[in-house]
Amino acid sequence: MNESVVLVNSMGNMVGTCEKLQAHQHGLLHLAFSLMLVRKTEHGFEHLLQQRASDKYHSGGKWSNACCSHPREGERLDSAVKRRVFEELGVTHLPNPEYVGAMTYKASLDNGLTEHEYDHIFVQYCNDDDVALSPNPDEISATRWVSEQDIKAELSQNPHSYTAWFADLLQRFVSAREQKPTHDA
Repeated sequence: MNESVVLVNSMGNMVGTCEKLQAHQHGLLHLAFSLMLVRKTEHGFEHLLQQRASDKYHSGGKWSNACCSHPREGERLDSAVKRRVFEELGVTHLPNPEYVGAMTYKASLDNGLTEHEYDHIFVQYCNDDDVALSPNPDEISATRWVSEQDIKAELSQNPHSYTAWFADLLQRFVSAREQKPTHDA
């Protein structure tokens, strides 16, 4: 792992860069993004979840949102989202991810690392035909579409099967969507 992350202050402004593993070893606040792929069904909203590959350097084997990562220095967030969703899920066309907002979180991980991110949240509403998936097995071991109700039940029954940030991310996303009740998915 020889990739850098963008270090930021509490307002999300760049203050430097750092090697990615070192940032996680020291819990340094860095820039990130999370993408939710969501489709509306007759029973409500479903989310595409990915199970991280078991040999990832942290949170291996845990379920999480469709895609999350770090923009590179000088890379626009929307470009980073499209780059990474291709690298992880093989999605070649992501029409226009909608910006939802940002959150900051800090979470201790099970291997002595700390995730401390200023996380920009994006959503892509889609239909079954909109997004063709071809997951990269080095990144993802499984994907599945799950209703919000089932996700919430799983989170309450078995929170450790999800990444440390996922529950907060889902809550932020749902709250933002509920503030825009006229959104057509």
